[in-house]
Amino acid sequence: MKLAFFLLLAVTLSVTPAFGQDHFGNWPAGSSPRELGKRLAENWVKRDFEFQSGKRPFLIYPEACAWYGSLVTANLLKDKDLQSRLATKFDRFLTAEGAKNISPAEHVDYHVIGIVPLEIYLQTKDKKYLDFGQGFADRQWEKTTTDGITAEARYWIDDMYMITAIQTQAYRATGDKKYLERAAKTMVAYLDKLQQPNGLFFHAPDAQFYWGRGNGWQAAGMTELLLSLPKDHPLRPRIVKGYNLMMESLLKYQSADGLWRQLLDHPESWEETSGTGMFTFAFVTGVKKGWLPRKTYGPAARKAWLGLAKHIDANANVTDVCIGTNKGFSVQYYMDRGRAVGDLHGQSAALWSVMALLR
Repeated sequence: MKLAFFLLLAVTLSVTPAFGQDHFGNWPAGSSPRELGKRLAENWVKRDFEFQSGKRPFLIYPEACAWYGSLVTANLLKDKDLQSRLATKFDRFLTAEGAKNISPAEHVDYHVIGIVPLEIYLQTKDKKYLDFGQGFADRQWEKTTTDGITAEARYWIDDMYMITAIQTQAYRATGDKKYLERAAKTMVAYLDKLQQPNGLFFHAPDAQFYWGRGNGWQAAGMTELLLSLPKDHPLRPRIVKGYNLMMESLLKYQSADGLWRQLLDHPESWEETSGTGMFTFAFVTGVKKGWLPRKTYGPAARKAWLGLAKHIDANANVTDVCIGTNKGFSVQYYMDRGRAVGDLHGQSAALWSVMALLR
């Protein structure tokens, strides 16, 4: 009798999927996260930097975000060659000449660059990357506001990936909880100021529009933080509450094709891929970690990835990406933003979706 019981238990355990795994397999041809992740990462590693073409003088945040996604993807794929090429690509910035392309500005868009050397350190344990990356996190807190968060805080929702990512990565690399405290405290301040009763976020206090990618930055930032924030952390319940409220609202605004729109609450606006990729990252991670009900969010997460995969072309460029966007003051401003192919905002978000699916 006991033997029969244990045999039944073994069979049950062998066929019972982990959180969300029943929704994240059996991919149609051309949509496998492993296949597309490899192609997306190769797309990034082969690119020149924007400062090499004269477009800008410094390494900038979309490059760092795509790089981070590529590094994590390569690690999950156990592709040592790709990992090596991605790490070597950074070495130029460790030289006096290459450092000239790192901005000294006290700004979230430049300090987030530290996520790249910190990820390289996590993969290689080479301390030179740790020292370089940790400096970005420390410099961000050299000037603080009266409530103890970085003076770089603008209360734009974009910040909630930029600040959270670098501080959380510094915690992962060092184990020093001060970085996690910074990220959590700042996140709660933004939740209190910008999240609306419907769960979504205005772009900024004076830009009261539910911009897709802006909300995507917020969703991705909360997700990255929750991945590292201990379950017993006193601020975790507040952040989980904000996360769940946002996910519930996003579920309502997902289109039939699985994507989300340039303005989330305007059904006449176009389906946009960078915000979609960030929401996919948040949904997939939430389902796999058990933060979100599998039966409700699993199918939505799968639909989001399959919809996004259709917007990755033969050259591994993501299509229908909203171009770089400052805060705007009319619906028409957001509706008229250009749609790019291969823009790194879209490449990054697609890679983050891959990360979540491969974990």
